[in-house]
Amino acid sequence: MSKFLIVGLGNIGDEYAETRHNIGFKIVDTLAKEAEVKFTSGRYADVAELKHKGKTLILIKPTTYMNLSGKAVNYWLQSEKIETDNMMVLVDELALPFGKIRIGPKGSDGGHNGLKNIQEILNTPNYPRMRFGISNEFNKGSQVNYVLGKWNEEELKTLSDRIKVATDAIKAFSFIGLQRCMNEYNNK
Repeated sequence: MSKFLIVGLGNIGDEYAETRHNIGFKIVDTLAKEAEVKFTSGRYADVAELKHKGKTLILIKPTTYMNLSGKAVNYWLQSEKIETDNMMVLVDELALPFGKIRIGPKGSDGGHNGLKNIQEILNTPNYPRMRFGISNEFNKGSQVNYVLGKWNEEELKTLSDRIKVATDAIKAFSFIGLQRCMNEYNNK
């Protein structure tokens, strides 16, 4: 049975719960809810485990804060003996339109502190990630407020549908592999 580590990036604390920056947490929360599994407190992360078509998905929400996510990722990769090819990191992306997902095998951190820390600790930019578009509809100088801001009314209308596409893509990644998953979901 293959194991996969699915890493939802976000910040802990109620004040961040429904913010754009926490889309990674929201996606793994949805996966756990669909599978009717609960998160428990683990080392450096809240953890849940689900089974999908003979695969085991270990879902983590790092409790280290975004800019120290690499510590949690490294610990759970080692602890569960999972290769980086079987990991997917879920992250918000300003350069994509709202709700668009882009899955890839590697990439730069794009200025994202969570990805930057993971790359530093794992010593490689080569690991699968899913970028979830939050768009860049903010005024100059207000990027931080936008990213840490709550979803607007318009976004909330379709957010659940877009998260469903993301959770389907994660399950597909574990079952059909990265390449086929990218082909199937990168234009949805």
